[in-house]
Amino acid sequence: MQVGKRGGLYRFLTKDFLSGAMFIAFGLLALYYGQNLAVGTPVRMGPGYVPRMLALIMMGLGVLICIIGLVAGSEPVEKPKWKPIVMVTIGIVCFALLFERAGLLPALIVLIGISSLGGEEFKLTEVIGNMVVLAIICTIVFKVGLGMNISIVRGVW
Repeated sequence: MQVGKRGGLYRFLTKDFLSGAMFIAFGLLALYYGQNLAVGTPVRMGPGYVPRMLALIMMGLGVLICIIGLVAGSEPVEKPKWKPIVMVTIGIVCFALLFERAGLLPALIVLIGISSLGGEEFKLTEVIGNMVVLAIICTIVFKVGLGMNISIVRGVW
């Protein structure tokens, strides 16, 4: 098997091919977990109709992306940068832990603050701006627009 930079095994280790493979994997997972849902017909859709169609579309796009990646070639996959991955994951976990206990606003502030530490540049004014804008948008969308029963700041609103 040829493993040179121009062909062989390296053709499958490109960003496009691996992205397509990821789409196919997510589509297969959706089909697997939705296999017990009734599909129905296009006129009388069952609860499994839309998930199954979206899974099939996702898999089709994945195949198309894989083929394009193999034929046209793309840039090889680089080593992952662990700092952003770790910081965003920690931010999401903290958000999940704080949301019920402290409310939406404190959870968002912690999420944005911790996640922004994963970037290569950290500008406090931009981070604060993101916190303010996202807090306003999330409050308008979830509390006012959708009328969800969530607390913005626990015990206050």
